[in-house]
Amino acid sequence: MSECESAVAPVVRRGEPADAPALAEFAARTFAEAFGPANRPENMEAHLASAYSVTQQGRELADPNCITVLIQAGDSLVAYAQVRRRPPPACVVDEEPLELHRFYVDRPWHGQGVAQRLMDAVHAAARDLGGQTLWLGVWERNPRAIAFYLKSGWRDTGGTTFCVGPDRQTDRVMVTPVPPPGVS
Repeated sequence: MSECESAVAPVVRRGEPADAPALAEFAARTFAEAFGPANRPENMEAHLASAYSVTQQGRELADPNCITVLIQAGDSLVAYAQVRRRPPPACVVDEEPLELHRFYVDRPWHGQGVAQRLMDAVHAAARDLGGQTLWLGVWERNPRAIAFYLKSGWRDTGGTTFCVGPDRQTDRVMVTPVPPPGVS
């Protein structure tokens, strides 16, 4: 029986500061799996050290302007997302914007409906923070993610810079309205 076929149904919950060690490991691993092959190892190491340390994850989990959503099967994280207040790039002109900062589903769980459950939880988190619009940056060289966001109702509004270590890369900026409760 595979991990995804286990008898333990995935549970969606909000992250807490005590989740920092598990989240740091999961977040660094999923980021490295997604982007490591396309980046220089030293740049990846620099980014992982600054963005996914236990200390950094603890700060993000404790921040009242950031909601971390976790999906867990048994004791294992299978997906997570972070919604936060952050000034958007100039190409985001919609009302009350919040950033979908991170959105990752572990590879064995792709195609299992986990991403849609995570997106529903992201919308709820955005409503809880008072947002009317979500925006995100997605690497222009990540067609699978771009296709998922387009299918989920996001639209491309421009570009911004994202750094992996000292390497400046281009992200597409996408936005979507935050649906009212009960609407996915």
